[in-house]
Amino acid sequence: MLDQKQTDIPGRGPGAGVQAPLPHPTGGSDFARLSKLIKDSGLMGRRPVYYAVRMSLILVLYVGGWGAFLLVGDSWWTLALAAFLAVVFGQVALVAHDVGHRQVFRRSRASAVTGRIAGNLGIGMGYGWWQDKHSRHHANPNHEDLDPDVVPDIFVWTQAQARKATGPARVIGRLQAFLFFPMLTLEGFNLHVAGVRALADRSLKQRRTEGALLFGHFALYLAALFTVLPPGKAVLFLVVHQCLFGVYLGSIFAPNHKGMPTFTGTDRPDFLRRQVLTSRNVRGGRLVDTALGGLNYQIEHHLFPSMPSPNLRRAQLIVHRYCEELGVLYLQTGLVESYRQALTSLHRAGAPLRQAG
Repeated sequence: MLDQKQTDIPGRGPGAGVQAPLPHPTGGSDFARLSKLIKDSGLMGRRPVYYAVRMSLILVLYVGGWGAFLLVGDSWWTLALAAFLAVVFGQVALVAHDVGHRQVFRRSRASAVTGRIAGNLGIGMGYGWWQDKHSRHHANPNHEDLDPDVVPDIFVWTQAQARKATGPARVIGRLQAFLFFPMLTLEGFNLHVAGVRALADRSLKQRRTEGALLFGHFALYLAALFTVLPPGKAVLFLVVHQCLFGVYLGSIFAPNHKGMPTFTGTDRPDFLRRQVLTSRNVRGGRLVDTALGGLNYQIEHHLFPSMPSPNLRRAQLIVHRYCEELGVLYLQTGLVESYRQALTSLHRAGAPLRQAG
């Protein structure tokens, strides 16, 4: 059932600037009518110039970061470059995300090749593993039985999960709201390990190519660190870089669904409500859009995953007004408030574990 008790969701309701009603198409489901409005607005069209510029800039930053690393050499200043490259790696991950959703290329082959180069070779993330996991998340967001992102492996997301928790989740779940951001320092390492483990799955497409690119990344990465830096500094660079990379990635994805209602069993509303009720938008300007890669428009992204990310800002106005007219709850918050809501929900979910002693 819908787990409304696991989250406080303040801030829902009307937004600023809602004016005349939208011209609703007739016939079809609620989502079909919204989809027609979006398509008629031209927001599903490709943005080749935008992505050419964005991907070129990120490539320049990526190459420039590693070039600066080689030039600086054996110096403590390389730790500043580790922090810089953590952000660049996060931006590469966001490009891989958009490519995986077919936002950039029409052809699946071009998407797959670019995704593997960016993911596997660029940042050491198994693209095939991620795409399978992320597709299942999009199909059933916050469904405890179907969404791999709410599996209670380390954290518990509802009190029902807490009562059944075993292993690490039973220990960590007691203080998980306080441990959430510190635990994100391990997320970069987790992505690498998960990508390698996925290579054992024979159903993984292009498994040999994925493996070659993934281990190619590891070899080049470690060779650069231990050739340029003495062992101690190399290890410190690796820790700083990977931990900050993990925190940045987690900070991008944490506001999207954490602390939102969850589903269980056969409780699955229609597509529009399934996506809107479980997602949270984050308000902000162009800086927030860039830092979060457009995923601050999470509701619109979940409704139209193949929509190019620069179009989401305009789509948000249409979707928000449409949801208001339907009476579908639609949540927008500031960035800090989104983290507060997520952490509050985590703390509440772990209550049965604290009560158990």
